[in-house]
Amino acid sequence: MSFQVINPTTGQPLHSFPFLNATERDAVISASAAAYTHWRKTSMETRAELLRRVAQIMRAEVESLALPMVEEMGKPIREARGEVIKSAWCAEHYASHAEGYLAPEMVPSDALISYVQYLPIGPVLGILPWNAPFWLAFRFAAPALMAGNTCLMKHDGHVPACAAAIADVFTRAGAPDGVFQNLPLDTPDIAAAINDERVRAVSFTGSDRAGSIVAATAAAEIKPAVLELGGSDPVIVLADADLDKAADTIVLSRIINAGQSCIAAKRIIIEQSIYESFLDKLKTRFERLKLGDPHLETTDVGPIARADLRDNLHRQVTASIEAGARCLLGGQMPEGMGFFYPVTLLADVGPDMVVSCEETFGPVAVAMAAKDADEALRIANDTPYGLGAAIWTANTAAAIAMAADIESGQVAINGIVKTDPRLPSGGTKRSGYGRELGAQGIKMFVNAQQVWVGRS
Repeated sequence: MSFQVINPTTGQPLHSFPFLNATERDAVISASAAAYTHWRKTSMETRAELLRRVAQIMRAEVESLALPMVEEMGKPIREARGEVIKSAWCAEHYASHAEGYLAPEMVPSDALISYVQYLPIGPVLGILPWNAPFWLAFRFAAPALMAGNTCLMKHDGHVPACAAAIADVFTRAGAPDGVFQNLPLDTPDIAAAINDERVRAVSFTGSDRAGSIVAATAAAEIKPAVLELGGSDPVIVLADADLDKAADTIVLSRIINAGQSCIAAKRIIIEQSIYESFLDKLKTRFERLKLGDPHLETTDVGPIARADLRDNLHRQVTASIEAGARCLLGGQMPEGMGFFYPVTLLADVGPDMVVSCEETFGPVAVAMAAKDADEALRIANDTPYGLGAAIWTANTAAAIAMAADIESGQVAINGIVKTDPRLPSGGTKRSGYGRELGAQGIKMFVNAQQVWVGRS
């Protein structure tokens, strides 16, 4: 059995990589468990030196590391380079800040001394999707490794060359055997890895459907898990906002990675008094985007990663148009090779339409009208998801107050929703639980051990 990868730009077979069988899986997990006994005892500086060497290699080899993303999942080359650099930054950030994040905390009590110290827990299994192969691997692995855990990377079957490249960087950086390993498993074999008693925790990024299965499996084994799942991220645009800046940022947010991002701007909620004029600004900007070969520097929007994903996206668009959405741009399934889908702008979308109820994973922007800020907030929260949200207004104080009422893991005010190694990232409701990144993220997979010292 092997991964069979289709090039989304051409629709033709690209390459294949073998799955691990049960014996090979056991050997990899055994190596991770054995490495943990030594890695947990290493100094913070030793761990940091490894991550800095990893980052150095990545910065020196941006072009070659970016290319597998272009070929396997269609990420435009400019974005792929940016992802490699951002991943290196994540490694460097934790190399510099993990010791401070995990410093023991003195706590007054009836003891002579009492404190909390943060200790590693063992091998952590990262189950990752295809849409940001490098970034999602590093935001799981960099904090886990700096905390003294070892890492098992089960990457998506559509990006096996990306997974192999990441593992190879760690090898060439001098990672001790077993500290960071690629674990290429077929989907039915993932449960066996979660159930393995040597695996102590699970980090999962993907759909809410798959996340519920992973969560249930981990919970049955009483193992901690962090879930970063889907999103239907709202962007509220109020009449007093800088509309040109808002339009520029929203368009960028919506089309990054051809719209295949959990935190992309998905539902654009516009105050009624500026609704039509802001739609014109969005349409003008979306029309300028160049759809094409992701290898080319001039390409803004590459293909959808898989044929079935494109089919589902078109189903969502078609059903919403039939339900009364106004199609201002795109909306037609293109002919020709590859899995391309046109940049699409749907207006007058109601809360019961498919593109509002479901996560749209592609270059499809959804516009909804709201009579005022209160109604915009109600529409923003009218979703089973709660990953990211944005507010555009000149009244920053009002936006800060509104942020506390938005049901999401992060809110950007007059800016783009993004992930940053300095800040926690994660969701609420069906967008998951737990946090990655920042000080909060590194504490997800540690033992917060209380130590109470009495008088001898």
